[in-house]
Amino acid sequence: MSTTTGGLPPRAGTKSKTQKSGNPNPKKKQKKKASGFKRFMQILLIVVLLAIVGVMAYAGYLYYQVQGMFNGVGPKDSGGTVISQPVAPEKSAKVKPITMALLGTDYRQETGTRLTDVVMVATLNPDTKSATIVSLPRDTYLQLEGYIPNKLNSYYPKFYAKDKKDGTDLAMSEMKTLLGKYLGVDVEYTTVLNFQGFRDVVDSVGGIDINVDMKMCYVDKADGTNINLSTGQQHLNGANSLDYVRYRKSNCSPRTQGSDDFSRNQRQNQVLNAVVDKIQSFSGVTKLGSIIESVDKNMETDIEGEQFKNLLTTYWDIPKQNIKYMPVTGDWKSPYVYINETELANAKKALQDELAGTATHTDQFDQPASTSKPSQ
Repeated sequence: MSTTTGGLPPRAGTKSKTQKSGNPNPKKKQKKKASGFKRFMQILLIVVLLAIVGVMAYAGYLYYQVQGMFNGVGPKDSGGTVISQPVAPEKSAKVKPITMALLGTDYRQETGTRLTDVVMVATLNPDTKSATIVSLPRDTYLQLEGYIPNKLNSYYPKFYAKDKKDGTDLAMSEMKTLLGKYLGVDVEYTTVLNFQGFRDVVDSVGGIDINVDMKMCYVDKADGTNINLSTGQQHLNGANSLDYVRYRKSNCSPRTQGSDDFSRNQRQNQVLNAVVDKIQSFSGVTKLGSIIESVDKNMETDIEGEQFKNLLTTYWDIPKQNIKYMPVTGDWKSPYVYINETELANAKKALQDELAGTATHTDQFDQPASTSKPSQ
């Protein structure tokens, strides 16, 4: 009788040939796969949770910073105390387009002057999360009903001097009215930053990287000015950035090429864009408090602290391609710049379009051609 089992199943307690050959049990193999997949999912879940916790912590940090950093910002009384002015919900920058004047003055203790070397008007729209910024040459000849014809940069110091004489505080309000009338928009806020404040902002973000377009050299011992920049890509600190923006003419030997108002406006936009880049970076976020503290003594504004928070939370991550710069040019006929009326009309329309939410932002810089000569 044969001892083989033929096609019968093995007896209890015995092993089949396939088992003896060491082939793995199919069921056990599937179990190992399930276990490995489960472990992978557990690790993935932990990583995701850590990422969420990190984002929440970062958001919490931002919220904490925003809540506290603007306590000292806003309109102030004669004693320097911030005047508490709540913002009505319907006027919040979160829901309503805002137009503001941005003025950069040449104020330094050495000179005491307050000429506005930088004159910009910006409109921001929360629905489109975009902005249009119009730059006007400092030497613009302004002939406007109700005002004595003069250079654009001379009006703020006159308003400021009148404030000091009369004990009023209307200079920023006067500039809102003047610029609003000139550009055909309702300017709601004014911010004035002096030279030192400009330096401090750039230094607070760790400097900026700029491709300097020309060699610049100018020395003025009266106020300590010493502009000496070479052509090419450079990392500029606050003082160098101010030199780059301010440069107009050379008194060095050999002389370097001069620069007109329009080129300076383009460099202002270039520097502003570089600063926005740094502020929007993570390192910029962590330094926001120090940035605001650094400019506090060198900045005047009538923007309420609460509105500052609204602006920051709404436009913090505004895409650069959504910021349209429009430097208006004209013809230089000493001692004035006579604005190109077509460009001025285009600038007015751009601000109106931004308010209406219909603005286009195809180019980061709009640089119209100019037939000007360098202003001296």
